[in-house]
Amino acid sequence: MSDFEFKPWPKTPRLKRSIVITEKIDGTNACIYVNDDQTFVGAQSRNRIVTPDNDNAGFARWVYANAGALADTLGPGYHYGEWWGSGIQRAYGLKNGDKRFSLFNADRWQSHADELAAVDSLGVVPVLYRGDFTTNAVDDTVAQLAESGSRVADFDRPEGVIVYLPAARQGFKVLIENDHLPKGLAA
Repeated sequence: MSDFEFKPWPKTPRLKRSIVITEKIDGTNACIYVNDDQTFVGAQSRNRIVTPDNDNAGFARWVYANAGALADTLGPGYHYGEWWGSGIQRAYGLKNGDKRFSLFNADRWQSHADELAAVDSLGVVPVLYRGDFTTNAVDDTVAQLAESGSRVADFDRPEGVIVYLPAARQGFKVLIENDHLPKGLAA
């Protein structure tokens, strides 16, 4: 018997639909996990589960210290975002161990800013543009961010943007500096 089975080609999303452009924060990718009955909260980096004893820039310590409030505010699921601030990448002018977690899913969380603010150091990535996809919209948003500086902090060297296409459920990064270079070659 053959192991050949029918696998259909997936539907192809349309390009000329709405996009959401958010600021790309230069920190470390992180995730808060809350189980279905909200009795367990965990933390992970891009590559591994982290704990207060085996941490990633203090993220797990912050998650565990705020576990109850995070479970109540975020609810069940995997909540991805960027852990940034003092001692992490660009630091954004934050000092003395001051760090923040900004959730990526701006469409879901932007309208809950007050609830998020109730948890110390929790927020959402800033939305810079919402509208129809055009390369001009992307280029104009990047240029405006480069000129005006970061929206997450008083910082004049933001990294770039994330262009999210909801129809494709995919994000693409565009950097202000060296966007044309592969990650390993960008200085």
